[in-house]
Amino acid sequence: LPYEEQLKLKSGQVLELMKAVVPNAEDIFEGIRKSPRQFGYRNKMEYTFGDEVKAGPLALGMHKRSSFYDIVTVDKCRIVDDDYRKILGTTVEYFREKNIPFYHRMRHEGYLRHLLVRKAVKTEEILIDLITTTQEIGSGESSVDKTVLLNGWKEQLLALELDGSIAGILHTQNDSVADAVKNEGTEILYGKDYFYDELLGLRFRITPFSFFQTNSAGAEKLYSLAREYVGDLTGKKVYDLYSGTGTIAQVLAPVAKEVTGVEIVEEAVYAAAENAKENQLDNCTFLAGDV
Repeated sequence: LPYEEQLKLKSGQVLELMKAVVPNAEDIFEGIRKSPRQFGYRNKMEYTFGDEVKAGPLALGMHKRSSFYDIVTVDKCRIVDDDYRKILGTTVEYFREKNIPFYHRMRHEGYLRHLLVRKAVKTEEILIDLITTTQEIGSGESSVDKTVLLNGWKEQLLALELDGSIAGILHTQNDSVADAVKNEGTEILYGKDYFYDELLGLRFRITPFSFFQTNSAGAEKLYSLAREYVGDLTGKKVYDLYSGTGTIAQVLAPVAKEVTGVEIVEEAVYAAAENAKENQLDNCTFLAGDV
């Protein structure tokens, strides 16, 4: 759909949700704010390994619509920039050539599960995380040395010509049955396991699994609006519930007496506290717990 039609569609959906809880929704609804960038705006992607057709070649990408099993290699996807497409293409080609099996979601067998890529919009640093099972690949003389395999993948990534720079290449293990990216132990193959990005002049430390708005430029626009709506916070306490890595809390902290963030994901709470320290905000407290 043309972008203007997308905005109309989203506007209608949001208004319908508001009507269910707000008596005068039509009077107060201000419409949808455009994203500053229509394409190449996402700062995070989670790709899945699989095959597009049964027993077909290895694929890496997104689930085919209405299908639990079929995976489409999305190497032409336009909501991310060219660095993502290069990383995805290199990864799937490497493991395809090595004939490495993906994790079969019904048989619970296989090695390759997901590829997580994050890229900072302002600093252009990139984190790449391969998520696999701990299962052995092959057996006997045909078994694969996983250390050699992962080092080969790392070297291929480091040889890429990218617009951004690779901050870290990681390997995360996940043996859970759920078809989701879970962290059951991460090793650093190269660099570090975090990078920094900036929003509204503040710096935020981002780790592979911490929550951060996936459209940074859009988030800046909305956070600015939230700050404007809140108004004068002089001498007031602010509670940021479901605070993630503490972005909204820290945007409001300079003009408030104190800010408390509550978030159930401990990794995000740790990152939020580190972010507040990085931004020299001493009036922020972040609590790990259920809101």
